Amino acid sequence: MTKTQSPDLLTFGETMALFMSPDYRGLEGAAALEQSFGGAESNVAIGAARLGCSVGWFGALGEDPFGSTILKRIRGEGVDVSRARLVPGESTGLMFRETVAGKLAVHYYRKNSAASKMTPDDLDLDYIRGCKLLHVTGITLALSENCRQTVLAAVKAAKEAGVKVSFDPNLRLKLWTIEEAREVVLPLAEQADYFLPGWDELRLLYNTDDYDTVKSKLSELSATTIIKGVGDTTVVLENGEETSVPFYPADKVIDTVGAGDGFCAGFLTGVLQGKSPVEAVRIGSINGSLVVQMRGDWEALPDWGAVQLRLQGQGWVER
Repeated sequence: MTKTQSPDLLTFGETMALFMSPDYRGLEGAAALEQSFGGAESNVAIGAARLGCSVGWFGALGEDPFGSTILKRIRGEGVDVSRARLVPGESTGLMFRETVAGKLAVHYYRKNSAASKMTPDDLDLDYIRGCKLLHVTGITLALSENCRQTVLAAVKAAKEAGVKVSFDPNLRLKLWTIEEAREVVLPLAEQADYFLPGWDELRLLYNTDDYDTVKSKLSELSATTIIKGVGDTTVVLENGEETSVPFYPADKVIDTVGAGDGFCAGFLTGVLQGKSPVEAVRIGSINGSLVVQMRGDWEALPDWGAVQLRLQGQGWVER
């Protein structure tokens, strides 16, 4: 890929090495751990690539075995990683997952990671200006002040070039307080073309449980807003119109981790295919429903053929 070529979809952020106990055991009782990796943005990139989208992911990883493995695996999924970096002397973030009393628990070791030290100088602005859609999340905003400035610089470059911006707040209150989040997330939502919050996140951001109040606030945005998890539906707010799209049912829920990223990958792919927001939400809903039926952050993300079967109302052919 030459210096000026860009994929249609770009995203960036922190991807961490992931360790989890097999068979849903707690970490204390696990004699061995499974190794993988995860990060909201790289999950979205892999998901979109599997759906046939031209996509790139970049970020900073430590020049260590974890970073090297992550970079190779993401590249192997057909994602352009030409602007990702392995940083000498820095470490890749780690996370450990376990199930405790039936609830998922995640333990992060990401302080002073290579990703947390990203700065606006690390951005290839021409690469961003050349894409069609830039996707960012609130996780990168929360990592550090310099990461926050990096996201804002990327969004600024995209907007100036006429590139559409997608923003998933992806609140992680282990990284910052809700008060800190409000000061950054809400202003960035005003710049987005597609705003992808969950209903629970909106309740926190706007400090109210009243749907009409939240809807009134969202109507002030120029973005098409996709509200995930309003009951058993996803709500599309566009140009004052509200459409509720029912969740696509999952036959059996195995692991809900990565469902939101799967939805996002499907939605963004639909947008890039020229679908309406409602049609794109249906693709996202199918994608998310397939993700929860297998274990892993990104491993269960389906290909376009599996999604298309369900769009056409056809079931899985076992034999």
